[in-house]
Amino acid sequence: MFRRILKWTLRVVALLVIVLAVFLINLIWFRPWSLNLFYEKVFAQVLFDEPELLSSIGLVERFGLTGHSAKLGDASPAHQQRFFDRAKKDLADLRAYPLEKQDASQTLSTHILEWYLTQQIEGEKFQWHNYPVNQLFGVQSEFPSFMANTHRLLAPRDCEYYRQRLMAVGTKFDQLIESLKVREQKGILPPRFVVEKVLTEMNNFVAQPPAENILATSFKTRAAKIEGLSDEQRLAFQKRIETAITGDVYFAYRKLIDYCNAVLPKTTTDDGVWKLPDGDAFYAYALRRSTTTTLNPEEVHNLGLREVTRIEGEMRALLDANGFAGRPIGEAMDALGKDQRFLFPNDDKGRADALAEYTRLIDDAIERSRLLFATVPKAKIEVRRVPVFKEATSPGAYYNGASLDGTRPGVFYANLRDMNEIPKWSMHRLAYHEGVPGHHWQIATAQELKGLPQFRKLIPFTAYQEGWALYTEWLAKEAGWYDGDPFGDLGRLQAELFRAVRLVVDTGIHAKRWPREQAITYMRDKTGMGEKEVTAEIERYIVNPG
Repeated sequence: MFRRILKWTLRVVALLVIVLAVFLINLIWFRPWSLNLFYEKVFAQVLFDEPELLSSIGLVERFGLTGHSAKLGDASPAHQQRFFDRAKKDLADLRAYPLEKQDASQTLSTHILEWYLTQQIEGEKFQWHNYPVNQLFGVQSEFPSFMANTHRLLAPRDCEYYRQRLMAVGTKFDQLIESLKVREQKGILPPRFVVEKVLTEMNNFVAQPPAENILATSFKTRAAKIEGLSDEQRLAFQKRIETAITGDVYFAYRKLIDYCNAVLPKTTTDDGVWKLPDGDAFYAYALRRSTTTTLNPEEVHNLGLREVTRIEGEMRALLDANGFAGRPIGEAMDALGKDQRFLFPNDDKGRADALAEYTRLIDDAIERSRLLFATVPKAKIEVRRVPVFKEATSPGAYYNGASLDGTRPGVFYANLRDMNEIPKWSMHRLAYHEGVPGHHWQIATAQELKGLPQFRKLIPFTAYQEGWALYTEWLAKEAGWYDGDPFGDLGRLQAELFRAVRLVVDTGIHAKRWPREQAITYMRDKTGMGEKEVTAEIERYIVNPG
């Protein structure tokens, strides 16, 4: 009797194994039977091929999958081509699912994924039309930021993963240099100022004693909070990290420095992508990708000019009513930006006070937003300073999303390089835009949605994300958050004017062949923003067209 039961049990187990194997083979190597499984397959393929992205999202660690934490992404040309080849296959497979058999939610998901894949495939012919080493978000500055702020350090094994990632940077930079040489062969080089600023940044980075490098200091601070590590173990790990910085990280950076020094004489002062092969076609594609419209550069330029005129009219009324009657708008805003009543001290205390004020504004906005929105995201948000090593060329602020597992909050990074760039009347709208109810509120809400494919929660649509954040600045006005604060409202309007000016200067640089200096002058004259901030913004558009 026992043997018979055992025999039938083994047969059932074998059958289940066969069924599972058939299911997995179909899921991994072929088009899945289920459309919903196909959505997740597409998402998983990308995710598990990009270990740094996988760490950033924080989706699989809760299931004990942590091996990716020891790896860096592949930056080779071959890997880049595999991405496009897979996108083509995924699009063909997606189109094989009949639309008439899909429910309303699936139909919408299919249309979104089809649009996204189509845009990616259209960009294959322009895959080299970018500058992966640049002063804004280049690989050379994103790597230290990623390690300091995103790499998990919650358990002893995470310390070893950290070391292994430092040791892997040499391979990544070799792949990066290989891809830069492909661009060089195709006549695609960044403007001279980009290479000069990157060289300054990297030379300063490797000139630091290893113990003072952000890779070592951030590790020391975070490793001190790991339970289960003795002081001796922490010191041993710290020594290994500093050894890896010297022997692996700095060695890799010096190779990249050598390449940049060699390529510098070949660069020019032409800033727009019009100079690249098929540059006009590339820029038209970049506009379509970023705006999700079919507006051509001339139409975008003229839209910006009209918006500049409209917003200036609103600002004129507020300025006239508050002591600036008759003064040009840019001049008046420049004067307001230098008014000592609205400035923090340009020292460490002033920076600490600014971070505290941003935090207060975010906390207040969360409570106010509970009255405006039915859904309140669970993800937390923090305000931090842009890392000092890259703040000179970074924008005024940016946001990084929270991890899905809740171990890392969303972070609103504020650039505190010069406190004279941060008048108090400008802080409200920036907190609303980057934090609540802007980027943090929208991105966290999307990530926490139930019943949708993962890609619907995480695919970035620039037009929507930036459009939402700009809308929330206006929403704060409509909700009365600026009542009794005309200068705060002027800060909101200056930011809206800044977006309109961006349309003008972006198309001016890349389609109308404006030199960098002309774009800087136009933005300064129109907005009254500080020279350092404007310069960083214009240089941002040069390396990130559209």
